Amino acid sequence: MTILDRIVDDTRALIAKRKQAVPARVLEQRIASAGATRSLEAALRRDHLAILAEIKKASPSKGVIREDFDVPDLARQYEASGAAAVSVLTEPLHFQGSLDNLALARQVVDLPLLRKDFIVDPYQLLEARAFGADAVLLIAAVLSRDELFDLHQAAHELGLDCLVEVYERSEIDRLDFDQVKILGVNNRDLRTFEVDINHSPRVFEDAPADVVRVSESGLRAADDLAHLRRHGVDAVLIGETFMRAAEPGKTLRALQADVSSILNRS
Repeated sequence: MTILDRIVDDTRALIAKRKQAVPARVLEQRIASAGATRSLEAALRRDHLAILAEIKKASPSKGVIREDFDVPDLARQYEASGAAAVSVLTEPLHFQGSLDNLALARQVVDLPLLRKDFIVDPYQLLEARAFGADAVLLIAAVLSRDELFDLHQAAHELGLDCLVEVYERSEIDRLDFDQVKILGVNNRDLRTFEVDINHSPRVFEDAPADVVRVSESGLRAADDLAHLRRHGVDAVLIGETFMRAAEPGKTLRALQADVSSILNRS
C-alpha cells in the first residue's frame, strides 16, 4: 500500500464518522446562509505568475513543518503580501489539518480559499462550502473518470471552483476540459513523494491552451518559478517554503520581487 492509498483509506473512514456526527442536512443549512463564493479561476488568471500560498502544519514526508501555527496570522500575511489565493490543508491524520483552520482563514481574508484535502465523497464538498471554501482540490490519481466528473459537477452546483490535479500525463485523458478550467500538475509523486520540478511543464504540453496551469510542490527558488512562467505556467502552489520561513509574508514578497526581476532581465 502506498502513502496515497493509506491516506485515502483513512479519509474514507473519517468521512463515515463525520457523516454520523454532522449530518449533511446540518451542513446544507449552514451553506444556505453563507455568502457568495470567490472565483479561484479569476484570481489565478493574471498577467504575471500568481502564487497560491498554502497553510499547512505538517506532511507525511517531513513531519511537523511549522510549530508556530497561527492560522489567522498566516492568512493575513499572505493577503497583505500579494498572494492570489490561499490553500488550507484540512486533512487531519497525515497533515495535522482541520476544517476549523479553513473557517479561521475565512474570517480574516477576502481572498479565494482552496480546501486542500483528499476529496472522494460529495459530503466533503458540503463541508468545504460550509466552512468557507471557494474551491476544492480534486486529485485524479484517487478518482475514476466518472467520479471526477460527478464531483466536479457537484462542486460547481455549490458554487465551488475545482483545481483538478494530475501527476501522470495519462491522467489528462480522463478529464473533460469542457468542465475543467484549472489544471494542477504535482511535481511530487504522491506514491513515493519524490519531486521533479520539471515534471509539470512536460505534462502541461498535453493540456488545452486556455486552461489555468498550476504547478504544485517542491517550489522554492525564484529561478525555478521564472523557468515555469517562461514555460506557460500561470500559477504556483507553494506551502513548505513559506511555512518554514520566520515571516512567510516577507518571504512571499521577496520571492515575487525576485521572479519579476529575473523575468524582466530575460
